[in-house]
Parts: sequence; structure tokens; C-alpha cells
Amino acid sequence: MIFAALDEARGFLAANPDIDMIELFILDANGVPRGKLLHREELLAVYESGRPLPSTILGLTLGGDDVENSGLVWDVGDIDCRAYPLAGSLVRLPWRKIPTAAVQVSMHPQQGLPASIADPRHLLIRVIEQLKAEGYHPVMACELEFYLLDAQRDGNGHPQPALDADGGRPRQTQVYGLRELEQIEPFLADLYAACKLQGIPARTAISEYAPGQVEITLDHGDALEAMDQAVRYKRLVKAVAHQHGMQATFMAKPFDDLAGTGMHMHVSLADAAGHNLFAAEDPAGTPLLRQAVGGMLASLLDSLLLFCPNANSYRRFQANSYAPLAPTWGVDNRTVSLRVPGGPANSRHIEHRICGADANPYLAAAAILAGILRGVREQLDPGDPVQGNGYAQASTLLPTDWLTSLTALEHSTWAREALGSEFLGVYLAVKRAEYRQFMAEVGEQDWRWYLTQA
Repeated sequence: MIFAALDEARGFLAANPDIDMIELFILDANGVPRGKLLHREELLAVYESGRPLPSTILGLTLGGDDVENSGLVWDVGDIDCRAYPLAGSLVRLPWRKIPTAAVQVSMHPQQGLPASIADPRHLLIRVIEQLKAEGYHPVMACELEFYLLDAQRDGNGHPQPALDADGGRPRQTQVYGLRELEQIEPFLADLYAACKLQGIPARTAISEYAPGQVEITLDHGDALEAMDQAVRYKRLVKAVAHQHGMQATFMAKPFDDLAGTGMHMHVSLADAAGHNLFAAEDPAGTPLLRQAVGGMLASLLDSLLLFCPNANSYRRFQANSYAPLAPTWGVDNRTVSLRVPGGPANSRHIEHRICGADANPYLAAAAILAGILRGVREQLDPGDPVQGNGYAQASTLLPTDWLTSLTALEHSTWAREALGSEFLGVYLAVKRAEYRQFMAEVGEQDWRWYLTQA
């Protein structure tokens, strides 16, 4: 693993003499950034010798609780593990009142033990290296949807869409509507400016299927770099929204009567010279593309927890909602899970439509690429692409509950070989703990259903 050089930090400090604070963060398996706020004079030491972080930092639940059987708590005495900065990740945070920069770190493979086994970025790197060893260089991009919400809840304490520029509360939306984008122009202007400052290639903005729901696409590129950008982009969206008095959420299904929020992952394989190995005049791509589809379909159930990691993730799976329900594929067809978009031959790729926006981009990408590697190695045939309505033709449906997906990953021999038993040991311990906490909590739906009827 290549970490950032000391000269990068020296050059940044010289070019940014006003920076007082440095936000150091690492991404855990749930996609939560965790870390420390450092003073300017501490930065060079981080680049020279890393920064110690407790082993538990990569074994926490979504709510920040220790998971005792993760192997990262009492078994190792919550030992310090050294993390180092990632090249190109040191950037300004223009919205902060105190001049502040951020730097992303990752655990050192040796000095970061035992926490490094649970570092989601390490997992993606291992899968990418396996593909490259066989001559395949993965190219990826993310399309991330999100909701812009009012910072204030409604009278019932529920989230509500943010006010638009006219001061009104949008109750419906026109999908692909331009007025909807115009109404959030101040937010979009600051978001694009922040993305440009941080080198994140944010491109097309689209008004989606619900009030306050937006999608912005990111450019294709090297798979690891693309996921780094997706991680940092999510942080930018939330921070800029907060600056505008709003809350941005990537929750998969924040409203029961409105569209869910997805993360579409675009993927292809290139050779060492960068030529697209999926490129073909045939809209269905090359035999290699079909093998990649076959591998992803064969691994779908075993990978589903990495694509849909939370209880709420499964509320997104509803028929005729553009959220896929079955292990299906098709050409230029948005009713299937794996779509081969149209376009020029040299742009041929696969759009993976299963992930919720709440998924960790590193883990989702790792599972996608591991499935592709399986399909190529085993030369799996995905069968004929679906024509027409994929919902109506589905013979096998994906599970729509958290526990089934958790159990499938837990019992998957393929996943343990492809993703590593050490990583899965920590990840599954965290998810089991979250499942127990979720099921133990009595809430509004319980009272509404059972208080007077039981």
C-alpha cells in the first residue's frame, strides 16, 4: 500500500498558511468517518510516523458502540494501531469557520494490526490486486442519490423535505425537472465549488422521483480512486447541506411513501493500456462482460449484506420502484439488477443497481469486483438478458429482510474465500450486534400496531 509522502503535507502547509486545524478521519465498515481533530503543527508527524488510533475504531456499531466479540476490544486491550495519510486526500474544508483541512487515513498493513484486518479500504485493495494479477484493471464510478431535508422536523417529529428557494415546502416533484434543480441552485453552486476544490469530478445533477431527492454522477476512473472520491463526496454533500441550513441523508428509505435512495455502481474491466475489455458493437458487450455478469449474479445473495447493510435498506425493495428485486440482467433495461447501458462501443460497461445509498462504497465495490472475478475464473454464463418488464419475469426474488442477508453472508463459503475470514469475522460481529440492538428497541410502530390490540 502506498501512503502519502511527507512533501505533500509540507507543500500544503506552505500553500495554506491560514489553516489552523486538521480533521483526520478513517472510514469504518458502516461508512462512518471517525477520527480526531488535530492542530496544524501535528500534521507533519502524521505523515512521518502515522497516527495511533484505537483498535476499536474499526469495530463499532453504527451507533458507535463497542462490539466485544469483534476481537478488537478486550482481546487486544484496545491497542493503538497506526494509520497513515492517503495520497491526495489532504484538502481544505471551505465551509468551516476555523480554517480547517481534512486528511483521510488508512491503517498500515502491519503497524495497524489488528485493526487493519477490518479496514474496508484494505479489502477493496486486495480484490483489485487479484484482478490485476490476472490482467484486469477495474474501472468504476458511482451515482449517488440523496435527500435534502429541513434541519427542523415537522410537528410529529418526522423528517420533512427542505424548503425551496421560494420558501415553500415541496410536496411533489417532477422527475428530471429543471425547476427543482433551480430551486436548490445555491446549494448546488457551493457543492460543485467544494468538489472542484477537493478534486472530486462531480458531473450531472438530476432531480429524482421525490421532493428534495437529487442524484449527482461522478466520473469513471480507477476503481480505488473512484471509491475514495465517493467517500469524500458523501461527506461534502452533508457538510454543504448543513451550511445551507439543511440535512442531507443517504438513508436508503427515509419515507415509506416516497422513492428509496440508491447508489448505482458502474463497472468495466480494462487492460494494462486502459482499453475497455467490455467494448463491443454488440449492445450486450463481449463474452468477458457476460462472464462478469454471471459472476455477480451467482454471488448476489452472498453479497447482499454489503450492498444493503442496514434494516432500513430492505424497505427500498418494492415492485415497480426502479429498485431491483431479482437476480436479473438486461441491456438498457432499468427493471433489472444488472443493466448494460447503451452508448458507443468503447463505453460498454455494467450498471449495478442493487446498492442502497447507505452502503459503504469500499465494501460494495469489493463485493462487486469479487463477483466479477468469480465469473471470469469460472466462465459463468448469465443466460439471456431480460427483455421487457424484469419485475414481471422474475422467477427468483432477492430477500427483503436484513436477517436473511446477514445469515447468507455468514454461511457463504465463497465470501470467506473471496473477502477473507478475518474481515468477515469483524464485520459480521458488528452486524449481529446491530441486529440485536435493532430488534430490542421498542418504537412508534410497535405502539401503533400492538399497544391496544395485544
